[in-house]
Amino acid sequence: MTHAAANVVTEQLTAAGRAIEHDSFAVIDREVGPHTYAPEQWPIVRRMIHANADFDFNGLTEFHPDAVPAGLAAIFGHATRVVADVEMICVGLSAPRLAHFGLTTHQFISDPDVIELAKAEGTTRAVQAMRKAHRLGLLDGAIVGIGNAPTALIEVVRLMKEEGARPALVVGMPVGFVSAAESKDLMALESDVPWIVIRGRKGGSTLVVAAIHALLGLAEAQELAKEQAA
Repeated sequence: MTHAAANVVTEQLTAAGRAIEHDSFAVIDREVGPHTYAPEQWPIVRRMIHANADFDFNGLTEFHPDAVPAGLAAIFGHATRVVADVEMICVGLSAPRLAHFGLTTHQFISDPDVIELAKAEGTTRAVQAMRKAHRLGLLDGAIVGIGNAPTALIEVVRLMKEEGARPALVVGMPVGFVSAAESKDLMALESDVPWIVIRGRKGGSTLVVAAIHALLGLAEAQELAKEQAA
């Protein structure tokens, strides 16, 4: 009998760390109760639950039908960008895991020109950061991760509708009380660009990081399966 090889790059670096993480996932699997997620979606939701110890993400998390395949295809492109609304996402993503797949991260929230334009036009920095990413040609084909600013997600939807921006996948999980739920509802209406969203007010940059890390884990598992089959 052939057994699937275990992930290496996208796992914890020590045996003790791996044991704790795997035990945590086992607890989640035991306690989560019923869910309707597809086999390729559940590892993403489970890692999000693991990140916040919040079982509400079983149900609040929703996927465009093509979200996981699109995310994996982007990762396997080995030239994909992760464009984030805030630096926290870029810092939270594992540098070795990103490097393994040739991924780069970009965020512009604190750039002087972004700040000046936000002041001049009466918008948020997050809006101007997304506009800058689009001007630089970074949104097309990118994994866009938004965990902090609802206005960033609303602007991404506008850029898609009005200016033809075409991310590979939008991980839209802004947290908050003003426009957060509405921004995710807006994203979930889109059919042409795949998305993963959390309905309602909950969200955050840690959840975007967890979702992307889970996608990287799925990608490594596919790599190893292909190597084993060869």
